[in-house]
Amino acid sequence: MMRIGYYAHHHGSGHCRQADKLAALLPNDARAQLTVFTSLDINSYRFTAIDEQQIVRLNAEDERPDDILAGRAGEYWQPASLHYSPVGNGDIQKRSHQILDTIFQCKIDLMIIDVSVEVAMLCRAASIPYLYVRLPGIRDDAPHLGAFAGALALLAPYPKALESTQTSEWVCDKTLYLDFIYSQKAEPYTYESFIDILAKLSVNNETFVPKTTSLPSDKAKLTDKSKATTPIITVIKGYGGHKAIDEKLPELRSLLPDTLIVSLGPIDDDKRCYVDISAEVDDVTPFICHSDYLMMACGLNAVAQAYHYDTPLIVVPDDRPHNEQAVMAEALVTQNKALNWQQFKTLMSVNDGQPESIAQTIHSRSKQHPTTSVDSIEKNNIEEDSGEEINAATSTAAQAFMHSTIDYPTTKLWFENWLLPQLNLSPESTIEF
Repeated sequence: MMRIGYYAHHHGSGHCRQADKLAALLPNDARAQLTVFTSLDINSYRFTAIDEQQIVRLNAEDERPDDILAGRAGEYWQPASLHYSPVGNGDIQKRSHQILDTIFQCKIDLMIIDVSVEVAMLCRAASIPYLYVRLPGIRDDAPHLGAFAGALALLAPYPKALESTQTSEWVCDKTLYLDFIYSQKAEPYTYESFIDILAKLSVNNETFVPKTTSLPSDKAKLTDKSKATTPIITVIKGYGGHKAIDEKLPELRSLLPDTLIVSLGPIDDDKRCYVDISAEVDDVTPFICHSDYLMMACGLNAVAQAYHYDTPLIVVPDDRPHNEQAVMAEALVTQNKALNWQQFKTLMSVNDGQPESIAQTIHSRSKQHPTTSVDSIEKNNIEEDSGEEINAATSTAAQAFMHSTIDYPTTKLWFENWLLPQLNLSPESTIEF
């Protein structure tokens, strides 16, 4: 069994959550061999699959007043291989020592880096094997390409079907596509239980409720989904950014005056009047499963949860570095898994604003599409309305990868006998940049 180290970047909680989800795919004895490095504090994310003693809380890497050189010092002092490299920064010196010393003390065999070019280069310079998590977006700058080249392989936590056409062929060839991984209750929510949730949220809600819809008084109209006359649109937002979606809410209300609009997550105070319910919930699954349509940004965790459901999806990507969400949105639209905002407005116009017709039009655009995973298992015949089966199918590729690290006692044996056959590559091959 190999000992795995996982570096989780501190921007948002998604990187720590990804480590947690991968750890949950391992049996308990193997989980105990996993060490996570992060500068995110315990109050920002609490791990559920691994114990706190397995977490190395790193020093921050912010610039300091006593730095000799700033982190981005211009062409004369900025290495082309790094994004951020202050000189004389005591915190970065300490965190580098924390990382290397822990790798040595815990006898870590393989690092997974999610994400940091600087940590990748630290590992490569110290002769430590690593895998690099490759997020969506256009990452063809010199630091990223260097980190990609230095890795044993790249990990994409999404299906190959959503790969950008702008990604270099050699990068795709070196990538293990893990498909989407997400945690979901084995017992799927019924439509009736979803309506009960809406009714309870409405009672406790402080936002303005338009006269066109009112819960729980309209609950009777919604209880039977086949006869429901009030469409429901759920707007899902995360704390990484919600400005783009909030700006669409006034127009959304104008386009759908008779629709029950539910906003989940943060919302600007001046936009609350455009939704019927504004709330924060622990589990968005019933909203994804039973809303008439979803509107959301394109963060990996949100897309992973919604991807295998039939619910019509309207994507409004946040502005992120490397066009991360814009590229994901474009791929979803290309795969007929979603509509962008302009397409949605056009359909509204074509269908005279009739929600039922719009939903039918979106569904007619949807189609099954292949996914390529490390074990090449067929997954096109899964029942999409079964939460348990969806969870099993979307975890197959990631589970095969994680369990492979249990089957080999050394990184060398794993690299030669499992990883290289999966990639169909040889390290002697010449890569052209």
